[in-house]
Amino acid sequence: MTSMNMNDEVDLASVGIGPFNLSIAALADEVPELRMRAFERRPCFAWHPGLLFPGSRMQTSFLKDLVSAVSPTNRHSFINYLVERGRFHAFLAAESSAIERREFADYLGWVAQRLPSLRFGVEVRELRASSGGFEVIHDRGRTHARHVVLGTGRVPALPECARPRLGERCFHAIDALARTIDVRGARVAVVGGGQTGAEILLELLRGRWGEPARVDWISRRMNFEPLDESPFTNHLFTPGFVATFHGLDQAKRAALLERHKLSGDGISLATLRELHDRVYERLVAGEGPAIELMPGRELIGLDEGNRGFELALHNQLDGASEPVEADWVILCTGLREQLPACVEPLLPELELDELGAPQVGERFELRRRTRSEGRLYIVNGGRKTHGIAESQLSLMAWRSAVILNDVLGRSRFVVERERQLIRWSSREAGRS
Repeated sequence: MTSMNMNDEVDLASVGIGPFNLSIAALADEVPELRMRAFERRPCFAWHPGLLFPGSRMQTSFLKDLVSAVSPTNRHSFINYLVERGRFHAFLAAESSAIERREFADYLGWVAQRLPSLRFGVEVRELRASSGGFEVIHDRGRTHARHVVLGTGRVPALPECARPRLGERCFHAIDALARTIDVRGARVAVVGGGQTGAEILLELLRGRWGEPARVDWISRRMNFEPLDESPFTNHLFTPGFVATFHGLDQAKRAALLERHKLSGDGISLATLRELHDRVYERLVAGEGPAIELMPGRELIGLDEGNRGFELALHNQLDGASEPVEADWVILCTGLREQLPACVEPLLPELELDELGAPQVGERFELRRRTRSEGRLYIVNGGRKTHGIAESQLSLMAWRSAVILNDVLGRSRFVVERERQLIRWSSREAGRS
């Protein structure tokens, strides 16, 4: 790791190095006049290592990598990764655009190792406004940055009733592969009906952690529903729709987010088919663990008794209360965004919406009550203002380019909206 001068000065500093800030750093690498530093408290790059199950696949195309959408000749593209890894023709022979998550994680790590602007093992402790930008105070000194981009990070979203019960046998699935799990002969409750819940159930049925006696798959969704990845739905993940969404009022945006939920938060059809086949095969053979599929249930209570955990469910179909007993509870209840603690000194000057969430401008800048030379950007923090694509990988290269163009004060990357197949807004009428 390169040592840092206590009086380091850069044009752009990023807090956190996940895929989104890694994308910014990868594009910035081709702009030699831009001085950038990216800080991450972890010792090395890691992308959800606890969920990289063999065979689990991405829900987005490999072309939606860190750079290709705005700079296809960038040396940090997924295609270049394949060439340098010696797998280009073997990859083509597979004829699949949905790659394994383990391969994509390896690609991200490959890029991270090549970027001199990254600083791992350095925690940013405070972020303060200063003359000409920001003072980034970290555990190796200080860095003055004209602009800063915040990676929100994602932490487990936990039901309140589950928080007091967290421990060895009740946990969030985010670190499942890092845990010692032995469910042989045990009763297991999987809570959450999205992709992670489906993959955890599959691993249980494959016997990764031993064969359980019983598995209950519990979801508040009314069924185990597939990801909507049809062609017209995929146009929700375009710059044109993001611009239209950003221009709507808060109530309309909230309604659309709910309506579009399955566009980015459903279960892949291949996973659903394999799950259904495995459950049906057990039904026919009368062998293996008892499996109870329970959609439409809200988890309203979780207690620990003499015989393990007692889950209290509310059936949204018939209104009944249903108890479930389990020895293990695996929470597949999603992730939520949060601002890093270092931004606390700046909170009083941020503009907030009616629910207390930061307001995010069109170019992904956090709106502030005070005028400043420096801009504070955010990635993965504008779902309410920019739509479902904000938390997905689909538009990360485009968003990175928008931010970098704003930092540079010129159109270094082409981000103008391409010709839209769908006319979302009446203001676009008459365009060719």
